[in-house]
Amino acid sequence: MALLQWLEEGFRPFLFFIFIFIVLLMKFLFIDKSRKRRSNLPPSPPMLPIIGNLHQLVTMPHLSLQGLADKYGPIIYLQLGEIPTVVVSSARLAKEVLKTHDLALSSRPQLFSAKYLFYNCTDIVFSPYGAYWRHIRKICILELLSAKRVESYSSVREEEVARLVHQVVGSYPGTINLSKMLALYANDVLCRVAFGRDFSGGGDYQRHGFQMMLDEYQELLGGFSVGDFFPSLEFIHSLTGMKSRLQDTSQRFDQLFDQILNEHMASNKIEEHKDLVDVLLEVQKNGSDEMPLTTDNIKAIILDMFAAGTDTTFITLDWGMTELLMNPQVMEKAQKEVRSILGERRVVTESDLHQLHYMRAVIKEIFRLHPPVPVLVPRESMEDVILDGYKIPAKTRFFVNAWAVGRNPESWEHPNAFKPERFLGSDIDYRGQDFELIPFGAGRRGCPAITFAIAVLELALAQLLHSFDWELPPGITAKDLDLTEVFGISMHRRENLHVVAKPHFQ
Repeated sequence: MALLQWLEEGFRPFLFFIFIFIVLLMKFLFIDKSRKRRSNLPPSPPMLPIIGNLHQLVTMPHLSLQGLADKYGPIIYLQLGEIPTVVVSSARLAKEVLKTHDLALSSRPQLFSAKYLFYNCTDIVFSPYGAYWRHIRKICILELLSAKRVESYSSVREEEVARLVHQVVGSYPGTINLSKMLALYANDVLCRVAFGRDFSGGGDYQRHGFQMMLDEYQELLGGFSVGDFFPSLEFIHSLTGMKSRLQDTSQRFDQLFDQILNEHMASNKIEEHKDLVDVLLEVQKNGSDEMPLTTDNIKAIILDMFAAGTDTTFITLDWGMTELLMNPQVMEKAQKEVRSILGERRVVTESDLHQLHYMRAVIKEIFRLHPPVPVLVPRESMEDVILDGYKIPAKTRFFVNAWAVGRNPESWEHPNAFKPERFLGSDIDYRGQDFELIPFGAGRRGCPAITFAIAVLELALAQLLHSFDWELPPGITAKDLDLTEVFGISMHRRENLHVVAKPHFQ
C-alpha cells in the first residue's frame, strides 16, 4: 500500500509536466500555423518546438542577436516562446522603428518583473503608451529634467566630483578600485539631486545595501527572463525563483522609498533647496483630480531616476576609463586638451566643458562601443506596420540592438577600433537624431534624462583626466584586463577596474 501511495505521489509531478508539455506543444503548433498564414515576415532562423528561438539567445543576447543578424540580415523575426519578436541591427532600420513608425511602436510589453518593481508599470520607462504615460513624461520633462532644473544642481555635481578626486588622491601610491569609486560618485550625485541627501557618507549605503539592490534590479530587468516569453504560464516565475526574488527586491525598495517620502513630507524646504522628490510631492499636491499622482506613482518614478540614472552613468565612466587605459595615446591626447585649457587651475568647471571637443569625441566613442543599455528597452506594436517591405502584425515585440548598430560596418569604418577621432568634425550626436549612435534611444520613448546624464558624466571625466596620471597596477597590462560583461537591462564589466592614480598637482 505504501509503495502504491509513493508511486502515485511521485507520478503526479510527472503527469503535471506532461500536461504542460502538451499545452505548450499545441500552442507552438498553433503559432507555427498562424505564422505561415502571415507569410510576409522577416527572415527567421529555424525554430524548435515550444521554445521557438529562445535557445539562440544564450547568455549574452546582444552578441547572439548580432550573430543572427550577420547570418540572416539586419531585420529578423524570432519566435521567443509565445512572443513574436522582431530585432533590428542597423541604423537604417533603427530609424524606421524609432522615428518612421515611432507612434505605432511606442508602447511597452508588460514584463512580469517590471510590473513587480515599478508598481504595476506606472513609471516612465515601462508604462504602456497612453494618457497616463504622456502625463508623467510631461511632468518629467517640464518639472524634473528641464535644462533649468539640471543647471540648478551644478553645485551638487561639482561637490561630488571634488569628493571623488579627494578619495582618489588619498589612495596614492597604492592601487585603488576605481570602479567602486565611480559607482559611489554616480549614486551620490543622483541621491543628492533626487532625495536631498547622499547615502555613502553616513554609512547608509552599506546599511541599505544599495549596490546589491541595484545589481539585483539590473539582472531582474534584463528582459530575457524565460517566464516573460510564456505569459500564459505565469507560474513559471515561481518555479524559477524569479517571483520570490522580485518580491524581496521590490519590498526593500518600497521600504526605502517610504522612509524617504516620510522624511520629505515632514520637512519644509525653500524653493532653491528642493530636490526631485520635493518636486514630485508638490506636483501631487497641486495636481488635477482628472489624473492624480498617487504615492505609488511617485515611487515608480523615483525608482526610474534612481536605478536608471546611477548605473548608466557609472557604466559609461567605467568603460571610458578602461578604454583610455587600453589606448594610452587617446588618454594622452585627452589629457593634453583639458590641461591646455585649464593651465595651472586645478578645478574643472561646467563652463569649461564646451571647449573640450576631443573629450566629447571620446565620450561618443564610448557610447558607440559600449552603450549602457545594449539592447534598448523593448517596444510593442499597437497596430500592423510595414517595415522594410515586411508586414509586422500588432502585438509584436521589437528589440533594437544598439550595441550592434554601434558596430555595424555599414555605418562605421573599423567598427571595433576605439577611435574618437572619427567624431571630430562630425555632426553625429547621441541625442536621438542620428541613428548610427543611439545609446539613449530615440523618439517618444527615448530617454528624457540625456541633459542630466551628460552633465554628470562630462564633469567627472574631465576632472579625472586633469587631476591624475593613470596607470594599470604593476605587472598588469591592457591584455590582462577581463572585459567580460554582465548582462542585464544595462551592462557593466564583470571585474572591477583597479588602477594607480598619480596626482598631477603635487
